[in-house]
Amino acid sequence: MAMQQDWVNKDYYGDLGVSSTASAADIKKAYRRLARENHPDSNPGNKAAEDKFKRVAEAYDVVGDAAKRKEYDELKSMVNSGGFGRFGGTGGPGFPGGFRAQTSQTSADFDLSDIFGRAAAGGSAGEGGFSDLFSGIFNRGGAAGRNARPTRGADVETEITLDFREAAQGTTIPLELTGDAPCTTCHGSGSRSSTVTTCTACSGSGYVRENSGAFGMARPCPECGATGQRIEDPCGDCSGTGTVRRTRSITVRIPAGVIDGQKVRLAGQGEAGPNGTPAGDLFVTVHVRPDPVFSRKGDDLEVTVPVSFSELALGAAVAVPTLDTPVKVKIPAGTPSGRTLRVPGRGVPRKSGTAGDLLVTVEVQVPAHLDAGAASALRAYAQAEKDSGFNPRAGWAGLK
Repeated sequence: MAMQQDWVNKDYYGDLGVSSTASAADIKKAYRRLARENHPDSNPGNKAAEDKFKRVAEAYDVVGDAAKRKEYDELKSMVNSGGFGRFGGTGGPGFPGGFRAQTSQTSADFDLSDIFGRAAAGGSAGEGGFSDLFSGIFNRGGAAGRNARPTRGADVETEITLDFREAAQGTTIPLELTGDAPCTTCHGSGSRSSTVTTCTACSGSGYVRENSGAFGMARPCPECGATGQRIEDPCGDCSGTGTVRRTRSITVRIPAGVIDGQKVRLAGQGEAGPNGTPAGDLFVTVHVRPDPVFSRKGDDLEVTVPVSFSELALGAAVAVPTLDTPVKVKIPAGTPSGRTLRVPGRGVPRKSGTAGDLLVTVEVQVPAHLDAGAASALRAYAQAEKDSGFNPRAGWAGLK
């Protein structure tokens, strides 16, 4: 089976940072900590954290499940000990009865590359490749059937574009999605009478066993499509799948503070799962339009405010825009052009309920034209400035 094939080269305990003897509680604790630290919502644009989050989730899906963990431990133990050798008619340790490897090779000279090579060379599951081998090994007590059944619907990805202020403050937007949705006739069960029975051909495992060459193989049950269940009276509208293709409208809440390129996950808003299984997730990639007034620096808002020379020289209180209502910012006398003033708590809202700061940079604007009165007054000021001994270029570039 493809899942067990992937297990061979994975170190799930290492991904979670625990030992193979760790308790279920320790594994769960490690998973929660790592998932929280590496969640995409907490690390926007961080590919390494996103990859780590996926590895941790995959690891916990296996070793966090008692049945899967047992199978994983047995598989790793067999691979590490070279346990793919000669097996008796009742199977070796960890093998179900009836699984036989009819070969004269010992465990020391049995080459695992024979199995991997055949699969890599194009051997399909129906031709005795790696997947069928492990389907047989792990098909005990219906475990393979559980793994074969679809457990949830498909994830859905979409993109939206928001204005700068919508992204900073958060917003609610309507979305139309086309995909698998629960059938309204059978309410997602796939049955007209909502009666689902266990498949008698595979006893609910989803796989049937048969001998094929040297190995006893397990193949997907053709009677139930590897679901382990049979619907005797399938719904006519969904043909027994429990889902139909349709367009639906949902309302999506975008949290405050999202940045350009960030993905927002909405659990359970993806496509419906077959026959009443849970829906997948919806991942919304957010694009943010630039704003003509504001820019961002983390959770801080940045704005450049035009001021006059006299406001900087004499000091003033000027109105400055924010995400909601304007605030008055006091400019101390003698403030140089280009200085940045900080207004606490008027930046981008955070999940904690606090907000970043507003960073106000003052920039002198020079009038293009002066009337006679203003020009005369400015000349008088310039002379008074010179008489006071002020020279803006004193000591600059070696000048006197």
